[in-house]
Amino acid sequence: MELGSTRIKAVLVDEHQKPIASGSHDWENRYVDNIWTYTLEDIWEGVQDSFAKLAEDVKARYGVTLTTVGSIGISAMMHGYMAFDKAGEILVPFRTWRNTMTEEASEKLTELFQYHIPQRWSIAHLYQAILKKEAHVPEIDYLITLEGYVHWKLTGRKVLGIGDCAGMFPIDTDKKDFHERMIAQFDELTAGENLPWKLRDILPQALTAGEEAGELTKEGAKLLDPTGALRPGIPLCPPEGDAGTGMVATGSVAKRTGNVSAGTSVFAMVVLEKELKKVHEELDLVTTPAGDLVAMVHCNNCTSDLNAWVNLFEEFSAAMGMKADRNQLFETLYNLALEGDPDCGGLLAYNYFSGEHITHFEEGRPVFVRLPDSRFNLANFMRVHLYTALGALRVGMDILFKEEGVKLDSLLGHGGLFKTKGVGQRIMAAAAGVPVTVMETAGEGGAWGAAILASYMRYRKDGGSASLDKYLAESVFAGEEGVVMEPQEADERGFEVFMERYISGLPIERAAVECLPGRV
Repeated sequence: MELGSTRIKAVLVDEHQKPIASGSHDWENRYVDNIWTYTLEDIWEGVQDSFAKLAEDVKARYGVTLTTVGSIGISAMMHGYMAFDKAGEILVPFRTWRNTMTEEASEKLTELFQYHIPQRWSIAHLYQAILKKEAHVPEIDYLITLEGYVHWKLTGRKVLGIGDCAGMFPIDTDKKDFHERMIAQFDELTAGENLPWKLRDILPQALTAGEEAGELTKEGAKLLDPTGALRPGIPLCPPEGDAGTGMVATGSVAKRTGNVSAGTSVFAMVVLEKELKKVHEELDLVTTPAGDLVAMVHCNNCTSDLNAWVNLFEEFSAAMGMKADRNQLFETLYNLALEGDPDCGGLLAYNYFSGEHITHFEEGRPVFVRLPDSRFNLANFMRVHLYTALGALRVGMDILFKEEGVKLDSLLGHGGLFKTKGVGQRIMAAAAGVPVTVMETAGEGGAWGAAILASYMRYRKDGGSASLDKYLAESVFAGEEGVVMEPQEADERGFEVFMERYISGLPIERAAVECLPGRV
């Protein structure tokens, strides 16, 4: 199961790792007291509904009541801040990855560690709360991310997969654990606060792919399936963030491979051959679920603005008495974008629903701008919104490829942007300048990746010895070729022109934030 930004999805796989049933639940984050959040009630309502629909699908397809499975994997959106007291009660509302409220903490910790600490990381949220003297800080007994929270409640185990541990605090990739020197530095930094805990005391135990991470308890089974049909005792693998399960779902955990996940947010993951030469605030260093070093370019905004425009066209269709099929509407508009000018006809847009750290914005305002003589038509309009969905990502990838000289053989794409065949894939190839591959299974996403990690844990428990990358190559993706799309020269040139406009036009976005105060 994966708890994504807009959907919670459960996937059941067979012994060949093929999806055979699924269930999902749509949800949206709330904006409460200047915080992007989900309530605990939101979380469990969604988890239970997603599982119930999976069980209904199993019953409908196979006539079987779902009472047990071989193993379970939980995934969710990376990073964020969930702090609990000794009684297991949450101390402040869940602060998601989408919040850009920790700039001071991020900058100070980056300087202290000489290691980039992004604003959305748990440690940045924690230190910002300390700097602000928030009353809840001394009461913290456990600090965890979303999937770690769900896993804890299902199993009683306070553990987290190393890929998302790397979204909480820097990782020592040799020891496969939190970085001891930096933990000591943090404890020294906060010594004057007289806190009743040390950092290590409140962090989860880091586990790598293949390790056992507990079993479904009676309480956990009832929490997942209130009907009581699901039996306890099912083993769970280490819970992982959506970046880690995305790498697994695309088979890109080996060096010189990468994947890009494009949905509400967009992030590219590139498995490195060696350490980067310097610290870049635009690049995060995380790990694969096996603990290998990964450079991550993470952007808060991707398809939200695109979806909003499609919603507007859907309203227009209804007003004209035309009942448009939503999937057909997306497909038509996306394909129309390919008929636009390679440089979008001089149009410019920013898709910033929220802040964007890559381009140094704490808040965002969606903006569309054109000159009087721009080639303003529907094809260019759609194309510019597809381009800008990848604009901030391109800024980060230029640092990775041009400044650091990182080599990448190909990117594997997954997520909502790639649902319309050939469109998002072609735009991504132009933005990245490398071939982009989309597998037939790309639509299954992180929930499928979590199921594969659960299967890999069972494989290792039964005596299997293959590394994660070999297991994926031999047992999951053997014979899977996918569709490969090379960058088209005209598209690459057009994207370059767009990016020049995108960079030079950033003061327009800045002015929009300053002139339009209110909801971020």
